[in-house]
Amino acid sequence: MRSELLSSLLKEVSRSFYLTMRILPARIRPQIGTAYLLARTTDTIADTGIISIESRLAALQQLRDRILGSNLAPVNFSALAKNQSLPAERVLLERAEEAVSLLDGFSALDRELIREVLTIITSGQELDLKRFSVASGDRILALQSAAELDDYTYRVAGCVGQFWTKVCHAHLFPDLSANELLPDSVRFGKGLQLVNILRDVPRDLRSGRCYFPETRLRQLGLAPADLLKLENEKAFRPLYDEYIALAESHLEAGWHYTIGLPRNQIRLRLACAWPILIGVQTLRKLKTGPVLDPEHTIKVSRREVRRIIIRSVMKYPFKSVWESQLCNGAHHH
Repeated sequence: MRSELLSSLLKEVSRSFYLTMRILPARIRPQIGTAYLLARTTDTIADTGIISIESRLAALQQLRDRILGSNLAPVNFSALAKNQSLPAERVLLERAEEAVSLLDGFSALDRELIREVLTIITSGQELDLKRFSVASGDRILALQSAAELDDYTYRVAGCVGQFWTKVCHAHLFPDLSANELLPDSVRFGKGLQLVNILRDVPRDLRSGRCYFPETRLRQLGLAPADLLKLENEKAFRPLYDEYIALAESHLEAGWHYTIGLPRNQIRLRLACAWPILIGVQTLRKLKTGPVLDPEHTIKVSRREVRRIIIRSVMKYPFKSVWESQLCNGAHHH
C-alpha cells in the first residue's frame, strides 16, 4: 500500500515535484514523499471552493490533529472528496487516513520532522484562508506588507527546505553539521514559492487574491483591483521586477545550498538543482512576458524541462562547469 500511495498517487497529484521525488536517494524518498502527500491533502482541503471557509478550517484542524497524533479517530473526508473536480484529488481525500497511517512506519525522529513541517504548512494555509475569506473576483484583497509575504512564503515553502535538510542530515550525512545549510534551505523554498506567485498573478487576482503588498502598490498609485486592467502593467512592473530580483536572489541562495551538499550525493544535488534551474528559466520568461494577461500563460515547456535535466546530468562530472550553471544566462553579481 505504501509503495502504491507513494508512487502512482503521488505521481498523479504532484506534477513537477514527481521528477524530484523519483531521483531522490531511496533512504529519504518515503519521508519526503509522505510529507508531500499529506501537504497536498491539506492543500486540496484548503482549495475546495465549493464548501464554506469554516468547514475547510474545521477539516484542516481535524487532519492536523490526526497527523500530530493528538486525535486518534480515523479521518473520513469522503463527503469533501465528492466536491473535487480532479480525480486524483478525490482519491487523495478518500485515502487521507491511509496517508496518515504511513507515519507509523517511520522512526520517531522522522515522524517528528514530518509533523513539524506539516504544522507550519497548515498554519500558512489557514492564515491564507482567513485572510482571503471574503475575497472574490469583484473584491480583491492584498497582503499588507512585505513582511506578510515573506512570512507566507516561509510557512508554505521555506519550512520545507528546513525539513528536507534535517531529513537528509539524519539519513545521508549525519557526520556533517546541517546548521550552515539551514538558512539557505529556507531561502531555497521561499524562492520557489515566489516563482509560483509571480507566475500565477492573473489567476490569483481572479480569485480575489493579491500577494503583492498593498503598501507598495499604493506607492505606485495602484489599488489591488487595478491589476485586473492590462493597461496597468507598466505602472505595476517596477514592483513586479523587484520581486523577480528577490526570487532570483533566493534561488541563488538555493544554488549555494545545492553546491554545498556533499559532492558524492549526486541524486540529492540533482533533485535540488532541477527546480532551481526550472525556476530561473521561468523568471527569465516573466521578465519579458505580459504578466497581468490571463490569456497568456508563462511556463517552462516539458521539452525545456527535459533539456535542463539532460544538460545538468551531462555537466555533473565537470565540477566547475556544473557549479556555474546558474550564472549562464542568469544575472551576474
